[in-house]
Amino acid sequence: MQVSFIRSPQCASLKEEEREMSRKRVLVVGGTGYLGQYLLHDFSEIQGTTPCDLAFTYHSNPPPKPLLDAIPQSLPFFVDLRSGHGFDAISQTFGQPHVVVNCAALSVPRACEMDPTAAMSINVPSALVKWLSSFTDCNILLIHLSTDQVYEGTKSFYKEEDEAVPVNVYGKSKIAAEQFILANCSNFAILRSSIIFGPQTISPVLKSLPIQWMDSVLAKGDRIEFFHDEFRCPVYVKDVVTTVRILTNRWISEGKQMQLLLNVGGPDRVSRVQMAEAVALVRGYKTSLVKPVSASSVDRGVKSPADISMDITKLVQTLDISPTTFRDGVRLTLASESSS
Repeated sequence: MQVSFIRSPQCASLKEEEREMSRKRVLVVGGTGYLGQYLLHDFSEIQGTTPCDLAFTYHSNPPPKPLLDAIPQSLPFFVDLRSGHGFDAISQTFGQPHVVVNCAALSVPRACEMDPTAAMSINVPSALVKWLSSFTDCNILLIHLSTDQVYEGTKSFYKEEDEAVPVNVYGKSKIAAEQFILANCSNFAILRSSIIFGPQTISPVLKSLPIQWMDSVLAKGDRIEFFHDEFRCPVYVKDVVTTVRILTNRWISEGKQMQLLLNVGGPDRVSRVQMAEAVALVRGYKTSLVKPVSASSVDRGVKSPADISMDITKLVQTLDISPTTFRDGVRLTLASESSS
């Protein structure tokens, strides 16, 4: 005798409810920025393996149509980080997030120097943390983007445990943000990022991207000045995305609280001269177009640390990743620009 099993509507609705309960909610604060757009695209592409509901915040300008078209399942929210206006709307419409990635910042050092009050009120996420703590179950993972400019710049390859002595307002606002998170959060990862570079975003950002700018000025065939005595560990944007993804997946799958501070840079310590020379070599320009000058020869209206290269051993060992070399990142960036 053949027996057939028919799933009842009640059973189906329970299964659907379980599926919905298993979905995780991810909020990207500053989703219209350079890194924010990359993160939104990445989270939207993993729906098949790790389903999640996605939302993001914006402030200065409404979300551009190309971005909304590329991630139609995400919810945009206007938020003022200084006042906290807009967070209640997220609570009501989106609900409590499981993971929040904070990319929002006043990140132009000169702008921070000109308006220290704005730098502190935007870069120290007091309104964001207050909102997160308002939930009954406030066990939310906060992934916060910091900067290599928290270091003083008097030596090479800073480690996370080295003293942070920022020399400008931007760095001071970011170390203040780190200290605020340490004092007020129990589940977090702070990522001290170096210069982030890579291909242009879905909706092009207004700020000048470093590799694209170097390519554009060298393409003119004129000799251009670059600093030979400022050193950084530029990081390929998709390596930062991978870092955020791994941390998110660990929290979602394991549910273990973390309190991490990681240097997030590339494997190469390079000057602006070496960065420009890499672009020239990949493009086939003459490296003689790159004219080395001292950073002290230019008044940028803000003090800039000389050498804030970072030791990324902890990043590599903790997350088991191999960040892209600078030369390979330049190749990938310029190849993407050529094909777009």
